[in-house]
Amino acid sequence: MKKKFLSNLVLIIFLNLIIKPFYILGIDAEIINRVGEFEYGVYFSIINLTFLLNIFLDFGVNNYNVKNISQHSFLLKKHLSKIIPLKLLLGLFYFLIVSCVGYYLDYDFKILIFLLFNQFLAVFLLYLRSNLAGLHLFFKDSIISVLDRFLLILICSLLLWGNLNSSPFEIMWFVYAQTTSYLFAVFISLFFIIKKTGNLNLKWDTVFSLAILKKSFPYALLIFLMTIYYRVDVIMIEFIKGPSEAGVYAGSYRFFEASNMISYLFAVLLLPIFSRLLKNRKSISELVLISFKIIISFALVLCFISFFYGEEIIQFRYGLGKFDNVDVYLNKSFDIFPILMLCFLFISCTYIFGTLLTANGNLYLLNKIAFFGMIINIILNYFLINSHGAYGASISSFLTQFLTALIQLYFCVRIFKLSNLKFVLEPLFFFIIGLIIISYLLINFSQKWYVNICLFGLLSIIWSFFTGMIRFNYLRNVFYNK
Repeated sequence: MKKKFLSNLVLIIFLNLIIKPFYILGIDAEIINRVGEFEYGVYFSIINLTFLLNIFLDFGVNNYNVKNISQHSFLLKKHLSKIIPLKLLLGLFYFLIVSCVGYYLDYDFKILIFLLFNQFLAVFLLYLRSNLAGLHLFFKDSIISVLDRFLLILICSLLLWGNLNSSPFEIMWFVYAQTTSYLFAVFISLFFIIKKTGNLNLKWDTVFSLAILKKSFPYALLIFLMTIYYRVDVIMIEFIKGPSEAGVYAGSYRFFEASNMISYLFAVLLLPIFSRLLKNRKSISELVLISFKIIISFALVLCFISFFYGEEIIQFRYGLGKFDNVDVYLNKSFDIFPILMLCFLFISCTYIFGTLLTANGNLYLLNKIAFFGMIINIILNYFLINSHGAYGASISSFLTQFLTALIQLYFCVRIFKLSNLKFVLEPLFFFIIGLIIISYLLINFSQKWYVNICLFGLLSIIWSFFTGMIRFNYLRNVFYNK
């Protein structure tokens, strides 16, 4: 199982490193430059509302389905034919709820409706992918995981740089491109699944639907609580300080989100693997140790880059943007960017230990932790956004992610007796010391900051092997995996 995790992790990270960072930092960031912080701030606030309330769209069915299909793969065809009609009904309910909230908040209704449809497609795509992951068809899941973004890159590249239209780029073009990409990815996913299961006979089953909703409710509540302290900051910034301040926050948040996608892939792979290992009463200690060391190494390297080269990165990406006052935008972003990237370090831990608790069925515990995180985040956001705007929201996120990650780590060690985690402390200490030394040695090595970043990345990889954070036997297991 360790070999399967590592080999598929290499594949899925390779595909996502090529596609998703370019989408967020190339396409999405360029759209911020083209439309300006006010218009993008409006869009970003609306899309975060659609994320915030997607409990009504998914109701925890996706996470429940991954765990259930991993342990009982023979149920796939039976459940699929009944869950799809349930997802359609939940989608209708979601449309009604969020439309009412959006109307009350006086959001642009045209953007809202299309983003709601896009969110429905995105969550439905995740449900289809959950079946592929549950069956351990990780290769197909890896392809689907980047397909929508790959298509979106192609469409938006033509719109941004293809000279197809002399008019300035409009945010609705971006929204339409998302719709097209999601639809195509959904159809391909359905093709893979139907090829595996045969023809589907969709039918509504009230008793089955109620049973599924009852079983998935703890997952729904967990997702809802976690989404609040992940996403509510943008809505609160827009409500308290206005769309322009939300647009400033969005610029740095896109870098955080691009990094976060890589860590999220660990959770996607680990949830079905942890679920099956725990069901078969096999040890998960070694897999936890390996995944923790890999993800922490990656997160620390990105954190150091953001602290030592954050201003250069922000200046390079947004220095020529269509902003009301570019200097003000950049100065605010310089402060926000490294704090959000530090949040990424603790979220990466959550993707390991939170996933392990989810696979073990500790939903009540996770919901208590998430509720605590939500309360802390909202309170901190209220005071810090009023006094410090978007910078205050980044501080609030950092404190929330730090506390929730620490609590999850504590309970994992306590529940699963992860005594082997102590063996990561020594190599982790020397790895961090080495990164500090490398950072200061390279800071003025070349006048070209991107050369220094590339050298820092290369030396960090070499140092990770010397310290034992990453071992050659991890790679050997990948190459010899059949």
